[in-house]
Amino acid sequence: MPGLWSSKGSSRNKMIVAVHKSPNGKVIAICDKGLIGKKFEEGKLRLDMTTNFYKGEEMPEQEVLEVLKTAYIVNLVGKKAVNFGLKNNIINKENIIKIKNIPMCQCVVVRE
Repeated sequence: MPGLWSSKGSSRNKMIVAVHKSPNGKVIAICDKGLIGKKFEEGKLRLDMTTNFYKGEEMPEQEVLEVLKTAYIVNLVGKKAVNFGLKNNIINKENIIKIKNIPMCQCVVVRE
C-alpha cells in the first residue's frame, strides 16, 4: 500500500483515534471529533458513535500515521477521517459507504 506510511498531512487536522487489541493485531478506529456521541440510521444500516469503540485520543495526522504502523484492521468514520484514509492510500474510494451522509470505510491491513 504505497503512501500508508508517508509523512504527509497537517498537524492541524486532528481526529479521534482509539486502539483496541485483538488476537490478530490492533484494531484502530479513527473518526471525526464532532461525531462522537451521535447515532445515525439509514434503512438497515446503523452507525453508533456513542460506544467506547470510537472514544479515544485526539491526534494530529502525523501521530495517526505512526499508530497505523501496528494496525491489523482500520475503521474510518467521518469526512476528515475518510479523506485522510484516501490521501494516504489506506482505503479505496469504491469501498466507502455512507450512512446519513456520513462516510465510513473499513479495511484489513495486509503486510508482506
